Amino acid sequence: MLRWRREARQAALPANPHQRDLPVVSSDVAVPRAAASELRTTWLGHSTFLIQIAGLNVLTDPHLSERASPVSWAGPKRFVPPSLLVEALPPIDAVLLSHDHYDHLDEPTVRRLAARFGDALEWLTPLGYRDWFASRRVKRVTELDWWGEAVIRSGEGEALIRCLPAQHWTSRSPFYRLGRLWSSWSVAGAGRSVYFGGDSGWFPEYPRIGEAAGPFDLTLLPIGAYEPRWFMKTSHMNPEDAVRAFLELGSHGTMGGMHWGTFRLTDEDPLEPPLRTREAWNEAGLPKERLWLPAHGATLVMP
Repeated sequence: MLRWRREARQAALPANPHQRDLPVVSSDVAVPRAAASELRTTWLGHSTFLIQIAGLNVLTDPHLSERASPVSWAGPKRFVPPSLLVEALPPIDAVLLSHDHYDHLDEPTVRRLAARFGDALEWLTPLGYRDWFASRRVKRVTELDWWGEAVIRSGEGEALIRCLPAQHWTSRSPFYRLGRLWSSWSVAGAGRSVYFGGDSGWFPEYPRIGEAAGPFDLTLLPIGAYEPRWFMKTSHMNPEDAVRAFLELGSHGTMGGMHWGTFRLTDEDPLEPPLRTREAWNEAGLPKERLWLPAHGATLVMP
């Protein structure tokens, strides 16, 4: 950390983007739910997606606050506001949490979701989160180890959830590190399937994940927060790593890029990740129409 901060001070880092460089577009959310045969996915920023699948509404890593920080007055600040607030969401059936870092597990958003949806909302986490949620009066928590499975249901349908490996780490303070697990996730129902990569460096388990849980109609992978490479490589993919992971997961369906353009977490130009992702995609010879690099708020509809 000290070396990273020292080198960042010595280098001329790219400036933060203006809000006009990161437009927020109108979402096309199905209210209250999408048709059971339809897959509809909306990017709310960073790693937060509303996935409407099998008649269910599923959120990933919900972060709808101004800062990714333990305090409201300091820490990484959003470049653009979230495209939807908790009050504008349709009924949420489940939340998938990848890990406990402040840009993924946001306590104010957790409290707002719990206040609105109560025990109707199921939280699915890797191992080690039940006590954290219980102390915030959230009781309906399902913890899973890697390769564990659960089924979520509503009156409209059901989906199979798989907790899958990732290469990352956990900590919410200098005094409590690696005490909780981290993961990626898959959601499958009504003949459709989504892979949510969470936060991860590239690692050699992607072929196994694709064989066990794929094929995926939509693969959501992180493409940002990767410089300096000597420090970030083990825990954050760069765009080239993300395209490699997509290929190893089975190269089926569409890849969506996330974990960029919302917070300044690392040293690369915040607008660079989608440009490099498109270059890596083209170099791999993949069809252009199967790459989704959404604007904030954008919805991908797969009828």
